[in-house]
Amino acid sequence: MSVKAYDLTGRTAFVTGAASGIGRATAALLAEAGATVHGADRDTQGLHETATLIKQHGGTAHIHTVDVADRGQVTDAVATAVATSGRLDIMAAVAGIMHSSPVLETRDEDLDRVWSVNFKGVLYACQEAARTMIASGTRGSIVTMASGAVDTGGPGLLCYGAAKAAVVQLTKTLANEVGRHGIRVNAVAPGWIRTPMTTRHDESAQAHTESLMVRMAPLGRVGESEDVAHAVLHLASDASAFTTGQILRPNGGVAMPW
Repeated sequence: MSVKAYDLTGRTAFVTGAASGIGRATAALLAEAGATVHGADRDTQGLHETATLIKQHGGTAHIHTVDVADRGQVTDAVATAVATSGRLDIMAAVAGIMHSSPVLETRDEDLDRVWSVNFKGVLYACQEAARTMIASGTRGSIVTMASGAVDTGGPGLLCYGAAKAAVVQLTKTLANEVGRHGIRVNAVAPGWIRTPMTTRHDESAQAHTESLMVRMAPLGRVGESEDVAHAVLHLASDASAFTTGQILRPNGGVAMPW
């Protein structure tokens, strides 16, 4: 297999969470590989910035203002993308939010909010993508976004970790169910990545967190959004044609123990 396996020319990708961070990096890299990219997010301004970045580098981008926790909005956006581009080959369900609270202080509204975005939002994207691919006979790729938090019991990460663990289960189950249609489903479970979502308001706290992660990482650095985007590209492309139901962990070698 040659490097041409990473060429996405002629394919259409839908990326949730595309307004910033990992989602923006993923959208930009898939476009650089040749895909027509449809970016979805609640942040319309951020989506415009992502689309401008893609177009400045010669790519093709469309934007959809979407709350992924709303099934109807996801359904409509995917349908619009298919109507516009004529096909859907790649779904990258990246959108997510962060929440931290000790188990004994976790409220129903905390759990519901994180669950709605980090699990249901991924579920809706996966369902729409799989249905579209099956109907068109497309042997596509669905990539979900899990987290290194699924491998640990990090303090304060009950809501976030539980939702991401559910994403892992969704990924494996869906991979089994749609494999006969030639559709692959895999997850990326990043370690600590420097993004707007992980940026602390307290600069000293941010520096402390990054210093800790650097010491823990065999590679001696924290991750960047582009590190995760390359993992998504691999799973979205023909380079991973015999890979499904797997969890790829770009974490610098950190298992994230506490």
